[in-house]
Amino acid sequence: MKRLFKSVGKPLAIAGLAAAMGLSASIAQAMEIKISHQWKANVDGRDRAARIFVKEVEKADPSIKFRIYPAQSLGIKPVAQLDALQNGTLEMAIFPMSYAVGKAKEFSAVILPGTIPNLDFAMGLKKTGYYTKLQALAEKNGFRIITWWWTPGGFATKDKPVAGPDSVAGQKLRAADPTFESMLKTAGASVTAMASSEIYSGLQSGVLTGTLTSAETFVSMRLYEQTKHATVGGDSALWMLLQPLVMSKQAWDKLSDKQKKAFEAAAEKSDAFFLTLQREATDKMAEAYKKAGGTAREMSKAEFDAWVALAKKTAYPEYAKISPTAKGLMDELTKAAAKK
Repeated sequence: MKRLFKSVGKPLAIAGLAAAMGLSASIAQAMEIKISHQWKANVDGRDRAARIFVKEVEKADPSIKFRIYPAQSLGIKPVAQLDALQNGTLEMAIFPMSYAVGKAKEFSAVILPGTIPNLDFAMGLKKTGYYTKLQALAEKNGFRIITWWWTPGGFATKDKPVAGPDSVAGQKLRAADPTFESMLKTAGASVTAMASSEIYSGLQSGVLTGTLTSAETFVSMRLYEQTKHATVGGDSALWMLLQPLVMSKQAWDKLSDKQKKAFEAAAEKSDAFFLTLQREATDKMAEAYKKAGGTAREMSKAEFDAWVALAKKTAYPEYAKISPTAKGLMDELTKAAAKK
């Protein structure tokens, strides 16, 4: 009987040890991912789309948990998020890609004036060489583009509405990228670089008399309280920016193939949701300005064409000269436009 007890106990002990080891492995594989951004929780479309992404990933893989830190609540400034992604102290962020130009000037490809005329064109770029080259540039700089969130935007100023290039002379503007800044300076404006979260105080203090930014930001950050005249919408967008959910390359490389597929599937769901929001964003911006007692106008085709003509003399050639990578991205945009 004693020998029988021993022979039964050994397999039980081994099974218990295996179960314990399996539990330990499960705990080891569980991960928590921080997502940082600068906008208001449950108000701004970027935050809302991030929550769709999180819900989908957690449903596909319960071992992955996320914590979203809106409104800079993680203590990382918007531009500095890239440093945190590169060194691996931050896993994910909603990151306006033009903020990366301090690391690589080629990232201006995501905002070149007038090159992304509408949302359908922007979404179609994911199937082109532009996406492939941009993703390679991102990974070379320590992060991966996860979602494909494009935001249309426009101008708003304190004293008079913006029309063609001659209408910005004497204005103090924020534009979000050096290519836009070059074009605006040539038109007679002065420019100040700052993150979206700083625009309100910049307008309030008089550092700015106007700004370019996304329609989403104009509404969620209540910039209509500090400006009166909006120029937004029309047949073609002069200002369009990629502001995706991105991931540290270090964190991305730690995911299994199955987890990467879950992230990609969740990104598609969030992309569709975000696109729906952005189709309405410029109209909501115009409504917000009118409701606040301001004005809202669409940019005419003649005005848009005048801005693009100026960009062709300033922003475009300056950008193409940066590097072969920049020229390659510009060529891909031109190729995609020709197929439109």
